[in-house]
Amino acid sequence: MRFRQVHLDFHTSEDMKNVGKEFSREQFQACLKMGHVDSITLFSKCHHGWAYHPSRANKIHPNLDFDLLREQISAAHEIGVKTPVYLSAGFDERTARVRPEWLLRNKDQTIAWTSDFTTPGYHRFCYNTGYLEYLLDQVAEVCQNYDADGIFLDMVHIIPCYCSKCVQDMTALGMDPFDEQNAYKFAYDTYIRYTKRVRETVDKYRPGLPVFHNAGHLPVGNREYAFANTHLELESLPTGGWGYDHFPLSAAYARTLGMEYLGMTGKFHASWGEFGGFKHPNALRYEASLSIANGAKVSIGDQLHPSGKMDPATYRLIGEAFAEVEAKEPWLDNVESVADIAILSQEALFRHMNPDICPPGKKSWRGTIGASRILLEGKYLFDVVDCDGDFDKYKLIILPDTEKLDDCVAEKLRAFVSGGGKILASGESATYADGRGFAFDLGAEYNGPCKFVPAYIRPKFEMDGLWESAYAIYEPSSDITASGEVIAYRENPYFNRTALHFCSHAQTPNDPCNLYPSVTLGADGAYISFNMFSEYANNGALIAKETIKHVLDVLLGEDKTLTTNLPAQGVVTLMDQANEHRYVNHLLYASPVKRGKNVEVIEDLLPICDTEVSLNMYSKPKRVYLAPQMKDIPFDYTDGILTYTVEKFSCHQMVVIDY
Repeated sequence: MRFRQVHLDFHTSEDMKNVGKEFSREQFQACLKMGHVDSITLFSKCHHGWAYHPSRANKIHPNLDFDLLREQISAAHEIGVKTPVYLSAGFDERTARVRPEWLLRNKDQTIAWTSDFTTPGYHRFCYNTGYLEYLLDQVAEVCQNYDADGIFLDMVHIIPCYCSKCVQDMTALGMDPFDEQNAYKFAYDTYIRYTKRVRETVDKYRPGLPVFHNAGHLPVGNREYAFANTHLELESLPTGGWGYDHFPLSAAYARTLGMEYLGMTGKFHASWGEFGGFKHPNALRYEASLSIANGAKVSIGDQLHPSGKMDPATYRLIGEAFAEVEAKEPWLDNVESVADIAILSQEALFRHMNPDICPPGKKSWRGTIGASRILLEGKYLFDVVDCDGDFDKYKLIILPDTEKLDDCVAEKLRAFVSGGGKILASGESATYADGRGFAFDLGAEYNGPCKFVPAYIRPKFEMDGLWESAYAIYEPSSDITASGEVIAYRENPYFNRTALHFCSHAQTPNDPCNLYPSVTLGADGAYISFNMFSEYANNGALIAKETIKHVLDVLLGEDKTLTTNLPAQGVVTLMDQANEHRYVNHLLYASPVKRGKNVEVIEDLLPICDTEVSLNMYSKPKRVYLAPQMKDIPFDYTDGILTYTVEKFSCHQMVVIDY
């Protein structure tokens, strides 16, 4: 995969005239060069359903009179730029209006995405209808007739469908079609059949050609879903609702799967398909840097004007980011993350425990999100794993808040603990789903949920910026009996707040006369009785972060690989480029601010001075230097600890350690 990709949207209504009239081979190439682009995804078919080339399998846009796709591919290849080809697989508005029987239906028989035909918007198709053959014919046509460097299929999801064909087929299989579990299982099988048919179609004409099915989210724990692709493109447009902490969490899982992957953002101020929307160049610089620091390639979304003329301002903007990526590429390829900690994803465990049930929405995984935020801000090296992940790579595994276990996962975690690993669990996590209590010795016995919400935590250890007191925690907690060391206690309120029974403005005050164990240490790790990771995701309380950081530091002890004084908004990763016998330490810093109606914006990139880093290393490095500047920096290596200081950087700096 190439490092510097552009995803060139071209969703163009039939109402647009003179489509492609201003396309110029020379201007197209000039913009790609200005943007330092080495791969550009081009359109065969858009959401409106039109082809941008002569087509027997589809219909060319009524106001396009030449083969735009062929001209674009030829122009790009002439200057060494690759050209994956895009087909809208989930939407086809032209066909939706003439073949409505192919549309996906909700349980109440409304249509999906846009609920009717009186509201502007696209409509989603069902792959269990004749639409699949129609789509495959279009894919085959591209593979036969065009020198595509890949196939990108968009808007494809596992969605239960209640169209007449799906209802008939489920009934024929003896499945109650209106049982939600049956509908999800049938939708899952339909999706997997679709991906296999696409692969067969592509391989008939272009064996091994890369294929990616875009759903906007990589389902954590569904490896069959992931491996239906040749690579992964992690859609994560910060200003489009994803936010700046989404991509690091998504990448932390993707990099455990052994696949190439890229981070997909956009040049847009807001979200996809925005004409005239521009980020500040510093935002794209940071977003591109965040991708490469997490082991990913980079894709930046653009939207081509219906005229076919590229916007030079866009490629000047993109070039600000891609020029930097280009200079850094020698230190980016074939890397593996170095991580002390793994978060066992709540979504992945749900899928393992409930394989035939449609997972709930992302709001159910707040503990995983909170864990990621704390580890990012605390500068811990981490990955996200599913139940099939390699646990033995890590020193500590986090089970956030709601992770009840079966014997299979418990046995795998016990093997991890037997090998010297530690577990940090919170809330209901690390208990058996059948009610047998804790699966490990975490210094506590599980008694059930605490009836008081909120309750208070009183730590018995020092924290940065916090002192001994009772701190309100607004997420639920559990009641335990201590069997190991207790390092924090729970204090209950005098009573739960009700309409007829309340005190003051918010929660009832704490009762300091009765203490209950809350944070315990045992032979296999530690336990926090509160849903502390969700507390941080939902409320952002400093007490949640500092409590968890303290427990992590106790469990890791002197085995923590990296420490740094980089501020909380900074990001640090460590990549092992084994073929080159070197580590690459990525340091990033930006501070997003809120603008308008809750839009996160990066504009100023302040210089960061005197960033100190310490690394546990088994031997003295040969050389430590800044890349791509190729500037050696002083370092000390004493008792297995490498230390160095980066005097000053802005946005992103790589420190290379030759070993």
